[in-house]
Amino acid sequence: MDFKQIEAFVNVVRYKSFSRAADATFFTQPTISTHISTLEKELGTRLLDRRGRTVEMTPQGRKFYRFAVEMVNTRELAIDALNDSEDRVEGILELQTSTIPGLTFLPEMLSRFHDLHLKTRFYVDMSDSRTAIENLIDRRGELAFVGDKINNSNLQYTKIFSDKVVLAVPASFDIQGNEISIADAVKYPFIWRESGSATRTSFEETASKLGYDKSAFEVVARFNDLDAIIRSVEQGLGVSVLSQYTLDRMHSNLIKTLPIKEFKEKRDFYMVSLKGITHSPVAEAFSNFVSENKDEAFRDLEEGSDK
Repeated sequence: MDFKQIEAFVNVVRYKSFSRAADATFFTQPTISTHISTLEKELGTRLLDRRGRTVEMTPQGRKFYRFAVEMVNTRELAIDALNDSEDRVEGILELQTSTIPGLTFLPEMLSRFHDLHLKTRFYVDMSDSRTAIENLIDRRGELAFVGDKINNSNLQYTKIFSDKVVLAVPASFDIQGNEISIADAVKYPFIWRESGSATRTSFEETASKLGYDKSAFEVVARFNDLDAIIRSVEQGLGVSVLSQYTLDRMHSNLIKTLPIKEFKEKRDFYMVSLKGITHSPVAEAFSNFVSENKDEAFRDLEEGSDK
């Protein structure tokens, strides 16, 4: 087994496709396929299941993937050390993110980082907080950006910014006042986020403490896509609990935002990494960059929200 075979396997897993892995690494698809086939023969087990145009790891593939990522990252660190290339950062950085940091904080950070390191590329998988963390634990990505914590001693959290949760209502709804109580909010049809959404989870927990269970809310629609939720609110389908920063960046005249009386605490968002693993040089550099520049980026985020 050699590193080209291992790198081919890691990239096919990252991109869930032989053709996309080939495009990203500047190899041909037959070359990628040959590397994987040779690796599987040498290991004596199938690592990947080909399902049409997508690729999934077998149970044995999942076991091997953790070690494969570690080997690739360690090799890159060794080469950088020998070349004395601390200032040269290049390569592909795979990230997991939930919706709010993925739409607000992360794009600016990636742009700033890329300006400093032009040979970096990014593969960003956006989902909900729970899925993003699960993917990180499964080694589908080196860093995650989420709005929730789970109880796992293998995870390290770095707070990056805070955000307010508000009720987004159609401008066409005749709602008086500059804020709303949960008792009044339940009178309107709700458009919910996916079940793994930290925003939805935190709101439901607050409502539950006040005696409102899930059945108290009339759910008119559920979406996994945030843009679809916002467009549905604009069209008057219902109301939704959303991020203030996300809505501010939409600049929509068709939506009114109302603070929720019983839900005024800000939510924290975090950069997450796995403890005790070897990061690639580009992941290590980006993690340090975020830690050093998050306060400035958050100030820019707040200033953009005030405009």
